[in-house]
Amino acid sequence: MIQENYMTISQINNYLKLMFDENPYLKKIYLKGEISNFKHHTSGHLYLTLKDDDSRINAIMFKSAAQSLNFKPEDGMNVLVTGRISVYPSGGSYQIYIDKMETDGLGSLYIEFEKLKKKLQQEGLFDSRFKQSIPKYPSKIGIITAPTGAAIKDILSTIKRRFPICETILFPALVQGVSAADDVAKKIELAQQYDLDVLIVGRGGGSIEDLWAFNEEIVARAIFASKIPIISAVGHEVDVTIADYVADMRAPTPTGAAEMAVPTLFEVKNIFHTKQVEISSKFHRMLDTATLTLKKLKESYVLKNPMILYDTKIQKLDSMTDDLKKSMNLYLAQKETIMDHLKNSFILQNPYTLYEKNMQDFDNLKKLLEKSKDSILERKSQDLFMIIQTLKLVNPLNILDKGYSLVKLGDKIIKDSKDVTTDDLLNIRLFKGELNVEVKEIIE
Repeated sequence: MIQENYMTISQINNYLKLMFDENPYLKKIYLKGEISNFKHHTSGHLYLTLKDDDSRINAIMFKSAAQSLNFKPEDGMNVLVTGRISVYPSGGSYQIYIDKMETDGLGSLYIEFEKLKKKLQQEGLFDSRFKQSIPKYPSKIGIITAPTGAAIKDILSTIKRRFPICETILFPALVQGVSAADDVAKKIELAQQYDLDVLIVGRGGGSIEDLWAFNEEIVARAIFASKIPIISAVGHEVDVTIADYVADMRAPTPTGAAEMAVPTLFEVKNIFHTKQVEISSKFHRMLDTATLTLKKLKESYVLKNPMILYDTKIQKLDSMTDDLKKSMNLYLAQKETIMDHLKNSFILQNPYTLYEKNMQDFDNLKKLLEKSKDSILERKSQDLFMIIQTLKLVNPLNILDKGYSLVKLGDKIIKDSKDVTTDDLLNIRLFKGELNVEVKEIIE
C-alpha cells in the first residue's frame, strides 16, 4: 500500500470530530448524571465528569455558559445538562460541551457525606478546643498512605529537602477500595505505639469515590482519638473530606502537609542566629554593668583613702570621751552643790550644837558620795573600754597587727608589683612604726 493512503492521527481525529458535529442527534443532547472530578479552572471554564451507575463521560462548560449558573457545582451533585457531543482532537476523546446545567437533587455519596458531617459536628469532633498544636521542630514523623505513588514520594522528598534531620516512619495503608477505611483506622491506632511528634494521613488526588475512605466514620473517630497531632493530606486543594474537618490541621496537598510538618533549615538557622545575638547582647550588657560597678568601687574615696575610716572613729571616740567627762563633772558638781547647800545650811542654823551631832551623818554622806562616784567612774570606764574594743574591731589598721603592712609610693597605695620600678623609695607602715625602703629588685 502506498504511503499516501495512510492518515495522520490529527486527520482521523478531525474526521471523527466532523462526523460528530454533523450528526443531528448529537448537536443537542439532554443528559442527567452525577458530577465527579469537578474542577473550576482559573480561566473560568468548568471541567467535570458526568456518570451513572455503569458509565461516565467527560464534560466541559465554557466560561461564557458557566456565568449563567445560579449554583456552585460540586462533586456528588446530580445535574441535568444540555449540550452537544463532539471530539476533542488533541486528546482523541469525545465529550459533551455543556450549554446549560441545572441541579437534579444530590448524589448518594454527597448525601452520605453531609449526613456524617452533621452528626460528627454535633458531637463536637470538629471543635477547635480539641485540636492539638503541631510542634515546630519534630524529630520523628509518621506517614499513613500508600507505599507507592506520588503522595509518599512528594512527602518524603519535601521533608528530606526542608528538614533532613527529621526521621520518618511509613505505615503502609490501603487508601482506596472497600477495605481502605478499616486499614487506615488500624494504622492510626498502630502509630500510637510509636514515639511520634506528628502523623500525616492522606493520599493523592482522585475522584470522590477514590477519596471516600477518608469520609468514613471509622477513620474520623480514629483521627479524633489520636494522641499524636494529625495533619490531613487528602487529594488536592479543592478536595474536602471528613478527615480534614477532624484532623488537627488540614493540608491542601500531601506536599503541603510535609511543608506544614517541618520547618526549613534556613528558618532554624535564623532562629539560632537570633537567639545567639540575644544572648550575646545580654551578656555584654551584664559585663558593661559589672565593669561600671567595679570602676565605681575602684574610684571610691574610702578605698583610695582607707585611713579616713580610722580618723572618723578616733574623732567619734574623742567626742564620746568629752561627753563622758562633761557628764561626770556635771554629776559631781550637782552632788557637791547639794553637799555645800546642806553643809552651809546646817552650819548657819546650828553653828555649834548640831555640828557634832550631824558630823557623823556628814561623813556617811561623804562616803556614800565617794562610793557613788567610784561606781559611776567604773561603769563609765567599762563603757569606754567597750567602745575602744569596738573601734579596734572595725579599725582597718588592726590587720597590721597580724604581720601585714601598708606599702605606699608617695600618696599612692601599692597593690601590684607592676606599679613600682627599681630605685623607687617606698614607705612601709607596720603595726608599730614605719620603714622607708628602696626597691632593688622586682619579682612578679
